[in-house]
Amino acid sequence: MILSFIDYLHIERRYSPHTLTAYRSDLESFESFIKEDDLETNIQDVSTAHIRSWVVYLLEQDHASRTVQRKISSLKGFFKYLRKIGYRKDNPVRVINGPKVPKRLPTTVEKDGMAMLFESDEMFGEDLSGLRDRALLTLFYSTGMRLAEVISSKLADLSYMDMTLRVIGKRDKERIIPLSGPAIAGIKSYLELRDREGVHSDLLFLTDSAEPLYPKFVYRKVNHYLGRVSSLSKRSPHVLRHTFATHLLENGAELQSIKEILGHTNLAATQVYTHNSIERLKKIHGQAHPKG
Repeated sequence: MILSFIDYLHIERRYSPHTLTAYRSDLESFESFIKEDDLETNIQDVSTAHIRSWVVYLLEQDHASRTVQRKISSLKGFFKYLRKIGYRKDNPVRVINGPKVPKRLPTTVEKDGMAMLFESDEMFGEDLSGLRDRALLTLFYSTGMRLAEVISSKLADLSYMDMTLRVIGKRDKERIIPLSGPAIAGIKSYLELRDREGVHSDLLFLTDSAEPLYPKFVYRKVNHYLGRVSSLSKRSPHVLRHTFATHLLENGAELQSIKEILGHTNLAATQVYTHNSIERLKKIHGQAHPKG
């Protein structure tokens, strides 16, 4: 039944591979828990009591509140699916309340750090790898694109004339995002050298061995370069997405416009960046005002 649910999320809901893996892991771990407790009970037949016991167990094992909430959410989705296909008439997870999750503000890089990254002549090399890295980091910072979106971007998605990039986001939703002058220039320099060196592909970016990008490769690149301009412990492509949105907001961009560029389905997901800006203003006030 779990595999049937995962197929449903993949085919009908078009969830990403990463999300599918998380759902499957959560459901299989719950199934293992109830099997240890009662070998006769299948995951689709469990009661609210089983789920409450599992939540208590997770908390006793020191799982983070956010992780527990995610696992409960996975179960809710699963039992909602069982009701949809007529397997159950109830949802035993409906009355389960997970632990409160403390608000976590997005991690961002300071503007000075980002300026240092792109203004230093020695930060990126002039060979194919260096030009690619500069174009890659510039694209992340100037568009707020997700990792999966950048990896899957193709040459056909790029328009030099319109200075735009066609992006296929979550659940195959398409959006057109504007590209900055530096982003266009960086991509053009990289692609021109790639052509001169006889490396051809319909993908926008490739690895050093001319293979398609993969998440770990991009993570390593982003972590390396941000580590040279920031002391943040978390240095990932998603940090650049947060940084892009926060810096736009601080420079007066409208929240609705940022939402459209990021590809958020609702404004609430974008509003988290307003908290970052408020916290920054408080910090500046405290440091600069004589009565701060």
